[in-house]
Amino acid sequence: MHNRRRLIRALAIFFAFCGFTGQSAHADGSVSSSGMGYGARDQAAFAQFLAVIGQYNASGERFRIDSHCQSACTMFLSIRNVCVEPGATLLFHAGGNRQKGIINPSTTQKMLSTYKPALRQYLTANHFMDTLEFHSISGSEIISRFGYRACR
Repeated sequence: MHNRRRLIRALAIFFAFCGFTGQSAHADGSVSSSGMGYGARDQAAFAQFLAVIGQYNASGERFRIDSHCQSACTMFLSIRNVCVEPGATLLFHAGGNRQKGIINPSTTQKMLSTYKPALRQYLTANHFMDTLEFHSISGSEIISRFGYRACR
C-alpha cells in the first residue's frame, strides 16, 4: 500500500509538471523551473525523470540544463532537444541510495546509457560511476569536451 501511495504521488507530481491539460510539456523547460536538479530520492522519483525525458523527446520541445544538476538530473542530457548553459554544474555518481550507501548497478547502467559515448567513456574510465561520491563537470566542459549543444 505504501508503494502504491508513492506511485500515485509521483504521478500527481508528473502530471502537475506537464500541466495535465492535454498539452505537451512546457516549451523551453529547464532544470531550474522543474525543481528536479537534486536527483531522485527513490525509484518512484527516478521514474519521474524518465517520464520527463520521454515527454520532451516525444514533443521535441527544448529542455535547458541551466543550473545545478546532480544524479538522475544528468539523464536530461538524453533529451533530443537539450541544451546546456555553460554556467551549469552537473554532478555524476553511481546510481543507488546515497542515504543508505547502497549502489544499484542496474540504475547506474540506466544512467550511463543516457549519455553520449564520449561522456560515458570518460565517466567509466575515471571511475565516477563506481562510487556514490559526487564528481562535478561544468556545463562549459559538457559542451566543449563531450559535444552537447550550448543554449543560445
